[in-house]
Amino acid sequence: MHFRLFRKNNVKAGERIDLVLDHRRYSIDGDVLSMIYSICPHGKTDRIGECDLRVGMNEELFYAGNIGYRIYEPFRGRGYAYDACLMLLQIAKKEFRMKEVLITCSPENTPSRKTIEKAGFQYIDTVNVPADHYLYRRGEKVKNRYMLNL
Repeated sequence: MHFRLFRKNNVKAGERIDLVLDHRRYSIDGDVLSMIYSICPHGKTDRIGECDLRVGMNEELFYAGNIGYRIYEPFRGRGYAYDACLMLLQIAKKEFRMKEVLITCSPENTPSRKTIEKAGFQYIDTVNVPADHYLYRRGEKVKNRYMLNL
C-alpha cells in the first residue's frame, strides 16, 4: 500500500469502515474531479474495496454517475458498499457542496440496486450506453440511473 494512505488527513473515519484517499484526478477535459478512496475496516489498513466520488457532470457521468464502488469478493454481502455510499454522500454535501448526486448500476446488478435504494436514491430511468463509452466497451450496455437530492 502506498505511503500516502497512512496520512491522517487522508482518512475519513466511519463506524465500520474508513475511506482512505488514494488519489485525485481530473477528467481529460478538466471539468470533473474524481476522488478515489480505498475502503478499509475501521482503524485498519487492509483494503476491502474501493470507491470514488466524481464531482461535476459531463456526458461520461450521465452513464457512470457521481459515485462508484467495488467491494472485493470475500467481503461482499456485509453492507460495506452501503456504508461507503453514505460516507461519500456526506463528503459530496459538506466538502463539495453538491446539491444532487447521480448514481447508476446495470439492471442485472441486484446487490448494487438494493444498496442504491437503501441509501435513498430514487429511480429516474434506464438508458442505453453509447458504443463509444468506456462502460459499453467493458460490456455494460444498459444503465439504470438514480438521483438523490442532498
